[in-house]
Amino acid sequence: MGRWKPGAGDRLREAALSLYMERGFEQTMVADIAERAGVTARTFFRHFADKREVLFDDSSALEEKSLGVLAEVPDTASALDAVAAVLDAVARMVGSDRELARKRQAVIMANADLRERELIKLTSLSAALADRLRHRGVGEIEASLAAETSIAVFRVAFSRWVTATEDQDLPDVVRETLDRLRTLAAGA
Repeated sequence: MGRWKPGAGDRLREAALSLYMERGFEQTMVADIAERAGVTARTFFRHFADKREVLFDDSSALEEKSLGVLAEVPDTASALDAVAAVLDAVARMVGSDRELARKRQAVIMANADLRERELIKLTSLSAALADRLRHRGVGEIEASLAAETSIAVFRVAFSRWVTATEDQDLPDVVRETLDRLRTLAAGA
């Protein structure tokens, strides 16, 4: 059996993150990324619409996975339990490579436009979750609160995970963060 060989998209992502870390996002051009990855700029544009999408191209897959998981949660589950299942799936999906996540987060946090784009993507996910919860019969306010809460829990947990010095899995950090929220909401 042969070794796995990364495709052009993976090489481009790796090259882009390295260059963003070295030079900064604004100072890195698509031609630089393509050259570092050993491909043409045309190949870059076959994989990504622009240099920002290197950081955000998995957003639609993340939303699709989230909505798929939500659809599988029994209708008898509370809105918060339903989004907890979504959070667990998302954490497993994005928590496989902490070093990559750290680099991505560092690049995003260093650039206001990228931070804004990240918030827009998370807002879109929250709106899709709330809409799907409403279709499941969850009330308007409860659906919005559960969806927004899931995003807040994920953001706090993700930040804790990428900055942690101990080796902990993202799904564990997400569950712990959600448990703390539940404790906080219970007034303890």
